[in-house]
Amino acid sequence: MFFHKKEPIHFVKVDESNPHFAQLLLEQFGGATGELTAALQYWVQSFHVENPGIRHMLQDIAIEEFGHLEMVGKLIEAHTENTDQTEAYKSTLFALRGIGPHFLNSQGQAWTASYLNEGGDVVRDLRANIAAEGGARQTYEELIKLATDQGTKNTLLHLLTREVSHTQMFMKALDSLGKLTDPLFGNIQPDETVSLYYNLSTNGTEQEQRGPWNSEPTFNYVANPLESRTQ
Repeated sequence: MFFHKKEPIHFVKVDESNPHFAQLLLEQFGGATGELTAALQYWVQSFHVENPGIRHMLQDIAIEEFGHLEMVGKLIEAHTENTDQTEAYKSTLFALRGIGPHFLNSQGQAWTASYLNEGGDVVRDLRANIAAEGGARQTYEELIKLATDQGTKNTLLHLLTREVSHTQMFMKALDSLGKLTDPLFGNIQPDETVSLYYNLSTNGTEQEQRGPWNSEPTFNYVANPLESRTQ
């Protein structure tokens, strides 16, 4: 059962309408990193999770993301109202679609379920969610740089902040499963090549860069993969 409380969790106020910026905001309404994608992704994932605490966390965050979708929608609505006769309005997607949000990204492409990333394994899904929150945070950061009024920036900052919060929640959930830094999960064990790092980008003019991603104790560095091929 769902109830809609008409007041958003964060007050949305736009100081001056800007339909060009509203078109950019569509990225977080009907785009791949948008709030609809996050809400549906986390909600569906919750049905695959046996751990009751993590299931409830996913549902709580999904509902919050629906609230964020409403906030982005209100921003788009405010940035496109009372602009019908302006050249700025006529040069955006809203000239054909009308004011308010639409399930399009900033380039006019329709939202698609292929944006959703869920696979039925809690570790895999939580890691996908961390990446999703990172993508959304990056988009909000760029939107804040381009925002033309302080009221819009305040709302976008709140949305960016919550992406960081959700990332931390997903990381804590992974840590509770002992899988925050452990890449091994599932029932099938990898073969012996799991510890090998293949040097496949040798450049005669550059020295190979070494770091924890290709060094002991986790990895054995294979300088010439052709000489160490397995049958």
